[in-house]
Amino acid sequence: MQSRTWIRKFSRAICTSPPVLPLKTRRACISMVGSNKYACVMYGGRLTRRSLILALSLLALLKSLSAQEPAAQQGPPLKATVNRVNVGVTATDSRGRFVSGLRREDFRIYDNDVEQPIADFLPIEEPARFLLLIESGPSVFLFAKNHILAADALLASVATDDQVAVATYSRAPQMILDFTTDKTAARLALRSIDFHTGFGDLDLFSSISSAIDGLAPLVGKKTIVLLSTGVDTSPDVDWDSLLLKLQTSDVRIVGVSLSGDIRKPAKKRKLSAKEKMDQMELKKGFVEADASLRHIASATGGRVYFARNTKEFSKAYAEIAELLRHEYSLAFAPSVFDDKVHTLQVEVRRSGVRIDHRPAYLAAASAAQ
Repeated sequence: MQSRTWIRKFSRAICTSPPVLPLKTRRACISMVGSNKYACVMYGGRLTRRSLILALSLLALLKSLSAQEPAAQQGPPLKATVNRVNVGVTATDSRGRFVSGLRREDFRIYDNDVEQPIADFLPIEEPARFLLLIESGPSVFLFAKNHILAADALLASVATDDQVAVATYSRAPQMILDFTTDKTAARLALRSIDFHTGFGDLDLFSSISSAIDGLAPLVGKKTIVLLSTGVDTSPDVDWDSLLLKLQTSDVRIVGVSLSGDIRKPAKKRKLSAKEKMDQMELKKGFVEADASLRHIASATGGRVYFARNTKEFSKAYAEIAELLRHEYSLAFAPSVFDDKVHTLQVEVRRSGVRIDHRPAYLAAASAAQ
């Protein structure tokens, strides 16, 4: 079954699936207009916040009726073809600024909890290559478009030789602008996005998987800057396979939640019992969507920002610009190649420093040959 979203001039409908935790893929659809394929709320006239909240609340309620369906297997994770594991590490202070001046002896790296000698160490400041992947859906159109346009601050903050690409997703990623150092072209691409289109499924997980596959052949540092509510309706996603791909890829994901405006309480007034129940279910949906973003980002050694206003969005984009360009590159030579996923842990001998890195790699037997 596929969910759909239409916005029509006289009679509008919102159709989507409820947000889900990444550990389970669920789908539930119910017809409100005589069809057994869609979960819809029909109403006429102006599209309002209350109407959207009603729709999302109904869909959150449907979650309890959904059944887990068999998951389709995704492709195998990327395997290292050389007998050296490279780990990119970002180090930031309490204000989100990159911490420079760290040395090899400041770091410790562990493979499955066993400390490894650091074979190579290099503080890197090199051109970044990042994909702006932006959700295209009704919530973005109604409430978060201005926050997406505020990403112009990110484009203004990155260096002239940084490369950026712009894509949207609903059912799958759609490239708007391929990688370029032309920030003017990137800003124009950002402002040209038509959020009236692409209001189908919000297949976040499958879109992330496709984006990682697309970035795999590129050499060097790669980051996906994900602007999303965290809502996912991907059909037949095997979360275990996706998690493995996220953990073992060399693509970092930095998320920015776009749901802040949607979850703002309505103007103070007395709510009916049903409206209170709707608000509770909507709140549960936001908790799940936030968890999705956290899972995706942390699995790649990235982070997620939950900005609530224009000032916080601007601050988040400024921090992201720092993270994109600066990192420390650590490498070690593993002694075991068992075709298993190994955990990675990096420690730094300096207080007040936050470090982020990918949490795992695949010790491919072929790399030992």
